[in-house]
Amino acid sequence: MTYDGHMSPFVLLLAGWAVAALLMLGLWLWHLRLGNAGLVDVGWATGVVAVSAFFAAAGPGAPLRKWLLAGAIATWGLRLAGYLLRDRVLGRPEDPRYADLRARRSPAAVLAFFPFFQAQGALAVLFSIPALVVAFNPEPGLSTLELAAAVLWLGAFAGEVAADGQLARFKARPDARGRTCREGLWRYSRHPNYFFEWLVWVAWALYALRSPWGPAALVAPALMLFFLFRVTGIPATEAQALRTRGDDYRRYQQTTSAFVPWFPRSAP
Repeated sequence: MTYDGHMSPFVLLLAGWAVAALLMLGLWLWHLRLGNAGLVDVGWATGVVAVSAFFAAAGPGAPLRKWLLAGAIATWGLRLAGYLLRDRVLGRPEDPRYADLRARRSPAAVLAFFPFFQAQGALAVLFSIPALVVAFNPEPGLSTLELAAAVLWLGAFAGEVAADGQLARFKARPDARGRTCREGLWRYSRHPNYFFEWLVWVAWALYALRSPWGPAALVAPALMLFFLFRVTGIPATEAQALRTRGDDYRRYQQTTSAFVPWFPRSAP
């Protein structure tokens, strides 16, 4: 199955899945030595980078468009992977989510998390669909929508970096233990890093929207919003915050927007 002498989008998607599966296999083997399943989160970020770069290299689209997106994804993904390695994996105790799965001997843990790593690889392929779509756009110039999406990405990426930096500086202070960060962007949202992360994916979906099969790219921000609100994002983060910060975090919940940055409310 070819597309103008190149692999069709469906074949390229399957090939991208193979790339992600091989990457996650290597990281799974490394995780066996480390004893820390948090490496799977690093794998998801690097998987999106690797698969998106593969789509850009193999797709028949205009080089400027597809490599601009692949470069933006690499900038985002490698920063996130480095942050996760430093903050949650190398020399760190295993994330409580994965430690709990081991303690309960869940099916994922019994099989040494191998299916979980491969599932994250498949998710990385789904999140790379904007790059797949763009890789088949032959138009030589960038449209107004694509330029606007690039500006949105720059702002969203800067916001995510700022939120992570503000939280890291707060945690490094001696008086931060047991307290909630209410500084900078964290004054206006309980999860500004998640909000700007979601905007990053909105920007990439908009960038891909004018390409052939462009609406398929909307799966990425939709999936990200679902995971942030229903799976591993806000619910797990807030449960952990309530366990460690108790009433201080409950007061924070009462006054501060959960997601979209907004002015704090008065405490009841």
